[in-house]
Amino acid sequence: MARLPLLLALGLGLGLGLGLAAKSPYQQVLQHSRLRGRQHGPNVCAVQKLIGTNRKYFTNCKQWYQRKICGKSTVISYECCPGYEKVPGEKGCPAALPLSNIYETLGVVGSATTQLYSDRSNLRPEIEGPGSFTIFAPSNEAWASLSAETLDSLVSNVNIELLNALRYHMVNKRVLTDDLKHGTTLNSMYQNLPIQIHHYPNGIVTVNCARLLKADHHATNGVVHVIDKVISTTTNSIQHIVETEESLETLRAAVAASDLNSLLESEGQYTLLAPTNEAFEKIPRETLNRILGDPEALRDLLNHHILKSAMCAEAIIAGLTMETLEGTTLDVGCSGEELTLNGKPIIANKDILATNGVVHFVNELLIPDSAKTLFELAQESEVSESMNFFRQAGLSSHLTGSERVTLLAPVNDVFKDKPISVDSNMKNLLLNHIVKDQLSSKYLYHGQKLQTLGDKELRVFVYRNNLCIENACIAAHDKRGRFGTLFSVDKMLTPPTGSVMDVLKADHRFSTLVAAIQSAGLTENLNRPGTYTVFAPTNEAFRAMPQGELNKLMGNAKELGNILRFHMADEILVSGAVSALVRLKSMQGDKLEVSAKNNIIHVNKEPVAESDIMATNGVIHAVNSVLQPQASRPQERGDEPADPALEIFKQASALSKVKTKNKAKKPVTVELQKLHFANSDLKITSHSGFDLQRE
Repeated sequence: MARLPLLLALGLGLGLGLGLAAKSPYQQVLQHSRLRGRQHGPNVCAVQKLIGTNRKYFTNCKQWYQRKICGKSTVISYECCPGYEKVPGEKGCPAALPLSNIYETLGVVGSATTQLYSDRSNLRPEIEGPGSFTIFAPSNEAWASLSAETLDSLVSNVNIELLNALRYHMVNKRVLTDDLKHGTTLNSMYQNLPIQIHHYPNGIVTVNCARLLKADHHATNGVVHVIDKVISTTTNSIQHIVETEESLETLRAAVAASDLNSLLESEGQYTLLAPTNEAFEKIPRETLNRILGDPEALRDLLNHHILKSAMCAEAIIAGLTMETLEGTTLDVGCSGEELTLNGKPIIANKDILATNGVVHFVNELLIPDSAKTLFELAQESEVSESMNFFRQAGLSSHLTGSERVTLLAPVNDVFKDKPISVDSNMKNLLLNHIVKDQLSSKYLYHGQKLQTLGDKELRVFVYRNNLCIENACIAAHDKRGRFGTLFSVDKMLTPPTGSVMDVLKADHRFSTLVAAIQSAGLTENLNRPGTYTVFAPTNEAFRAMPQGELNKLMGNAKELGNILRFHMADEILVSGAVSALVRLKSMQGDKLEVSAKNNIIHVNKEPVAESDIMATNGVIHAVNSVLQPQASRPQERGDEPADPALEIFKQASALSKVKTKNKAKKPVTVELQKLHFANSDLKITSHSGFDLQRE
């Protein structure tokens, strides 16, 4: 008997395992439509219909809440799920469709025209008789959408053309939607020619790029799937389409020059976004000739037009991000009837089916970053103003040639309301925004040294929330071009020109500070190599001190040194590293609290007058007040530091006397617990008295 629960558990586990087999995306969407329609009765599915069209879709969760397909509004209707029908007087669709042969089923599921043509072409006896078939039956609307010429050619020769066309829609076995795997092929009943199946994650299933409308209609001798197009045989590869299509002449030459012929002939499932001759003509001749003459750039360009999987237009009902052979991504979407690439409706002709994928003609060339010069990377970007200055300074050759460089380009906001004159000094400064070698920000490390074309050495600072090169922090993702990489930065870069002491001496605002540093014997420290941050009080800061206090401070070298060290830290902190609160340990020992508010840096709540004055051994931030360490701030007893333990003891004693006098019922210890102890080094060891001790 003890084994019975175990056997029962195993049996239930096995049953659950079998019952919970993963459903196909189509079945998942169908199930969601059932859930949305169940309030209207059994076997009712919610269907979204594009307003102004006859196009209907079973709804997934995202579409249900957005109420849109391809950006167009939809209306919700409720109809019987596939395989069910209404019963007069009853709610929903409680009855299963009568099970009959394929021929009879065609008339019930909305494909009466296919039924009619089956009769005319003498296919009827086969699909009425015994067997196990699958037919992808074009809907009545699909037949009606054929051109008159195509339809005439079929019905004028019903015994050959029409029969062959219908048999191409058939498979000699029963195939349900769960068997329609993405990227597979089925052998049709016409010369075993392949039918391409694509089953997309959004639940759309296509057959030679025709969308499955209603699937899995069971018949006694097979299954019927209704599709939205009449499909035709496919015998040509993508390469053959490129070679034979007149509007792809320039593309044909480019493919040949880059040795991509074999790829476009090979087995696989690709999507070629084929640029037409018109697309190439829109590109400036200089740019086009440069790319066509550069094998690596040309290959990147073409690979950027090839998606790694076949994507039929009917499968795109919302935005998708698709990976290209180049390793980049494209945003493929739709707007009504139009397909879009990166938000633009540039697909001119869609769903030209090939044996190894699908071709869409595009009327604009998609140039990847990897095939662009630095100037081209910056076009229509947030650094366009910077590029104008580089051009005016005569530095274009560094940004358009084959020189490996990295450009530190300030964003346009840096120059807002700031007139810039491009003189020799500005040219030298811009040269120091061009770093030798083509870099990637993800490989930069803290303390790294970079050499500029202006022969300056720049330092890299890696912070928790930012990556900075000297005072300029990277404001956007890298753009990596053919030979150069573009870093967008948030400031004009100011290369260091000397040590901290050199910079202070050269700036008249700090003459009092320089004298104080010399008096305190700190000159050598600020001249030697290091990584200092100095919050430098200006002359104005010293003038703001009471004269007696200032004289006393200047006459006491030890105290002066202590105060000055409180303004210094032994690590470099530029303003771009401060997003909230940063606690910086000063060289005096106490913490400096550095914060940012309204784009202004504060230190110990005092605003910084000027930040990021760079030096070879640190950074200087000018402040208009002299910062006071905790121990040097005025206390209640003159210049004698207050003892926190003594203060608490005095408060507690006073409180005890008051409580005793008033004979209060509440214990003193309860009141003591309400005291706020600011000093974490203190603790109460006894609740019955005032035994306070330091740890």
